[in-house]
Amino acid sequence: MRFCKYLAKFLVVAALVLTLGAHWALLQTVAWTAMLANNLRMHSFSESVCRTFDGKHPCPICLAIAAAKKSEKKSGFTFQTQRLEFPPLKESIALIAPSRFELLPQKNFSAESVSQKPPTPPPRGFFV
Repeated sequence: MRFCKYLAKFLVVAALVLTLGAHWALLQTVAWTAMLANNLRMHSFSESVCRTFDGKHPCPICLAIAAAKKSEKKSGFTFQTQRLEFPPLKESIALIAPSRFELLPQKNFSAESVSQKPPTPPPRGFFV
């Protein structure tokens, strides 16, 4: 039971990562790491870092990632919206008054209208 719960969470996270395109960033990181390790064999550290990130010396993995990103963007789904058309409404609107109309009396909610007085408090000496 626990395995299914973790599998479901993993699948949701994997779908989110793929939807946002984070897998390309992960692959690019792997490619840069491999390029840096390769460049360190032949060049100094500072030159290796420059050659890795300058964009002028891409590795085959970087070229494959760039091509895959371009093809992914081209094959995107095009959403066509249609305009909703509603039938025209009748232009004339008539308001008809009710046949019987009478004003209701207003109720007085002020404190003076209350007829009951509050109860008197008990003497203080009784409780002390």
